[in-house]
Order: sequence, then structure tokens, then C-alpha cells
Amino acid sequence: MSHNTFGHLFRVTTFGESHGVALGCVVDGCPPGLPLEAEEIQAELDRRKPGQSRFTTQRREPDQVKILSGVFGDDRTGGRQLTTGTPIALVIENTDQRSKDYSEIRDSYRPGHADYAYDAKYGIRDYRGGGRSSARETAARVAAGAVARKVIPAVTIRAALVQMGPHAIDRARWDWDEVARNPFFCPDAEMARFYEGYLDGIRKDGSSIGAVIEVVAEGLPAGLGAPIYGKLDADLASAMMSINAVKGVEIGDGFASAALRGEDNADEMRAGNDGPAFLANHAGGILGGISTGQPVVVRFAVKPTSSILTPRRTVTRDGHEAEIVTKGRHDPCVGIRAVPVAEAMMACVLADHVLRHRGQVGPVPGSPV
Repeated sequence: MSHNTFGHLFRVTTFGESHGVALGCVVDGCPPGLPLEAEEIQAELDRRKPGQSRFTTQRREPDQVKILSGVFGDDRTGGRQLTTGTPIALVIENTDQRSKDYSEIRDSYRPGHADYAYDAKYGIRDYRGGGRSSARETAARVAAGAVARKVIPAVTIRAALVQMGPHAIDRARWDWDEVARNPFFCPDAEMARFYEGYLDGIRKDGSSIGAVIEVVAEGLPAGLGAPIYGKLDADLASAMMSINAVKGVEIGDGFASAALRGEDNADEMRAGNDGPAFLANHAGGILGGISTGQPVVVRFAVKPTSSILTPRRTVTRDGHEAEIVTKGRHDPCVGIRAVPVAEAMMACVLADHVLRHRGQVGPVPGSPV
């Protein structure tokens, strides 16, 4: 299988399957001399790992990361581990696989899952948790994102769950501090309490539900990205769409902008101390594929996971009609754990664009490279 690498100068290749021995990534193109400790990567992985509440899969994985290469430290570096500029290999062992949970569906395709598509393309599929198509792969992306943040330390990247099913948050109650206080990464405390009962009911029904995630990058300078084929928003859309179960991506007002008049959609400007001061941000911080210096705002929709206990009609590999129930441990709302993944993908794309900008134009304000 090809196409396991993304990025241009900051390049990430992920490897591994849901029920394999391990998964991980190789980060190539990270500049030398940046401090990087395993504990910093682990802090990001701990936000994504499963089994932290009753609202996520009860698979118990410590997601302990190991740095295999690309860093060095001794008395000359003050005891700190610094990146060397060579490939950074990161590995995370799988320790709590239960492959037997999938034995009953080895010859049946799960509706809404990648089973049939994989079989049609490759003629072989790993039915144990979906193999490479499993959201377990995103652990490697989160690890890579922790490295990417080292390239852009002046940029603050935060994400939140802003809708579950048809129930959206009240933006008047948005509180970034609240995101870390509830199991949904939700910035609205009142809606987070509602989600508890709502998702409990869906979980007890043996079903699942979708969600909308919003990720915001602040502190980004104007000028990142390039016209036409190097657009920052195009790369962000591609990165977010590559996350498992994502079915739609929008930048700024996105699809809502189709209902606006021109005078409502255009972000007016006034003179500011450090360049133009924008009076709104309908564009989501990107115009013409290039950052404006405003917060970059990306939103994406995550479909309900297809691994559910509700019986569904399907067919087997040999063409017989059948009924399927997916047993095992699954997220009733996979969008919850997509929040740190969204931050990681934003970080990787922005780190890549910082290096690309430096290569063509020169240093980026606030960047250590």
C-alpha cells in the first residue's frame, strides 16, 4: 500500500495496524537543534488514548511512545535531547488487542466501513479492527504533531468538539478552559453535561453518533501558503479529510458563506499598529490560499462509527447476503478522540508551510528555524 506519507519539507510517514505489534511514524525534515523529549510527545498521546471514560472505547492502551532516532543529548547540550535534523522515528506498541472479537465478521463486510473497498482494491484485508483503516493509526499522527509543534512554538493550536449529532454548543458559552474539564473536549459546560446523558443512551442502544470538531490556530503570521497549488487551506482540508471517518471540511464560515451577501462575507479592515486590523474573520484566517495573520479556523464533520451492535444487512466475500453485528470495544462517538488528532494535523501542516516559506522567502517571524 502506497501513500502513507504527507507533507513536503516536514514529512510524516505512518505505519502499523490496529492489531499489529506496534504502530508509529517517521518524521523527516524536522530542523536540528530543537529540544524534544519523549515526555512532551507522551503528553499529547495521553489526551488521545482510549479507555479514559465510559464515552470512548474501553480498549486499554498506554500508548507509550519511544523515540528510536533523530535526537541526541549529552553534557554539551546541557543534558537536553535535541533534534539532529535526521529522521525521527517514533514507535507505540499495541498491548491490548482482542482479535478474537472480530472472528465472526472475518468474511462479512461491515456497512459504512472500509472493508469492501479495501478488499476490492488489494484483494486482502485485515478484519481485526480494520487494520490500517482503523482510527488507531491516528496515534502516530498525534506523536508527529507533538514534534511539529516544536517548529512553531509561537502558534497556539486548540481544538474542541462543537456538535454531537444534531446538538451544537452555544458559542456564547465558549470557554477554552472547559475543554480540559470534561470527557468530550467541549468548550460549553452546559452542553457537555447534556452530552453525558445523550451519549449514554446511544451507547446503551448499541449504536453510535457523529460530531463536528473545530480547530483554531492563533499567533500565525501573515504570508504562509502559496497561490493555486500550494494553498494553505487546501493542504489543511486534505490533512483533515485524511483523518478516519471525516466526511466534510470547511474553512472559516465554510458552507454557511453560501448564504451570505458579499458585504456580509467580506472581512473589512482598518489600519492597525502592525498592519491591517480585520473587523471579522469569515475567511477563517486564509485568503487566496495565504494566511492573513488572523486565527486559522477549520471545522470538520465526523461520521458515526460503523462498528455497532445494531444488526445491519450486508454481504459476505463470496457474495451471500447476511446480517452483521460488530462486537468488540468501540467508540460510540469517534469524534471525541478526533480532537487531539485535529490539533496534530494542523500542527504538521503549519510546520510544513513554515519550512516551505523559509525556503522561498526567508525566516518566519516567531519561528525558531
